[in-house]
Amino acid sequence: MRVAVLGAGAMGARAARTLAGLHGVDSLIVADRDPGAAVAVAAALPCATAQRVDVTNAVGLRAAFADVDTVLTTVGPFYRFGTAVLRAAIDTGTDYVDICDDWEPTLELLELDGAARAAGVCAVIGAGASPGLSTLLASAAAARLHRLRDLHTAWSVDTTAPRTAADTAMAGAAGVHWMHQCSGEVAEVAGGAVVRRAPLRPVALRLPGGRRGTGWTVGHPEPVTLHRTAAPSGESACLMLLRPGTVAYLDVLRRDIDADRLTPDDAAALLDPPSRWRALRSVPGAFIRPGPGDLPAFFAAADGTVDGRPVRVCARLETDGALLHDMAAVTGVPAALATAQLPAVRRPGVHPPDALLDGPRLFADLAVAFPGTRVIIEEEVGWLTD
Repeated sequence: MRVAVLGAGAMGARAARTLAGLHGVDSLIVADRDPGAAVAVAAALPCATAQRVDVTNAVGLRAAFADVDTVLTTVGPFYRFGTAVLRAAIDTGTDYVDICDDWEPTLELLELDGAARAAGVCAVIGAGASPGLSTLLASAAAARLHRLRDLHTAWSVDTTAPRTAADTAMAGAAGVHWMHQCSGEVAEVAGGAVVRRAPLRPVALRLPGGRRGTGWTVGHPEPVTLHRTAAPSGESACLMLLRPGTVAYLDVLRRDIDADRLTPDDAAALLDPPSRWRALRSVPGAFIRPGPGDLPAFFAAADGTVDGRPVRVCARLETDGALLHDMAAVTGVPAALATAQLPAVRRPGVHPPDALLDGPRLFADLAVAFPGTRVIIEEEVGWLTD
């Protein structure tokens, strides 16, 4: 398989490194609008070459796909570049994988399903950590139930990692994305239908084994794709696990963005270091917001019934190392593993990860890359009597 990786930043570089070591990857192109960045990544990898590609250049983008079987794009923000790259892949008959974590372009990418099927192109969107691993966990949890009511995915921002790790993860472009997804309205599922609500809404969860805590809603693709693949009849949202003080500070930023006192870019610049004035404004809110309790760091929770009995399921990702706090690794490596799966599972169309990928195989491959990584699924009967 001949693969092109678009983007030589942290996530693209990690994906390229992973692909270079996988069986079945015969050649690899590392492409970036900064040729120096592409050369720096490709030079350290066997069978890899560097190429200058600007995704805003439609002709050059299509020319870059001419001699590859699959493109893996890490170039964001996806609300600007996502559909343009997928359209180029469809035009050139090139299979496609991305790490899109914006819910709005996810809907736009899904609208290209018919065009992809007509062109015989297989596209997997959101194949990183969240979405990606999160939707595969959600699928595993939902599969334990005969009838699915509620389905939530959740990941820790600052509750299990040192503060500096969380701050680093949300720096730069990731911080701007985060502020977009913490402001305005975001997509969730309520009553089995996609709705739009203000983000940073608390959702109290109880998991098997008596684990309890609160997550906070954020704009992400999981609800809109799980609405199609798992079809929960009740609620579905993507949740962040946050310390009360972090929630309160984010809520101050959210209100200032919504009131046009800040842009998402301005707000991202106030994440680290935080604005002293806004931090003071957030202090009262820190005392009234619930925390994450003892919820796991990365999981999916499903509530429903089996043979008419109420059942709660949790599928969580556990790791012995720092995988969950390394944004480049936890995003780039799963995307590379998904790309390597395509020849075995490919089906024309645009697919969320849980609609196409072999989840157990991907988690097994992830455990090879990061020993000690494992999926744990727990069930509990009788949640309606809690």
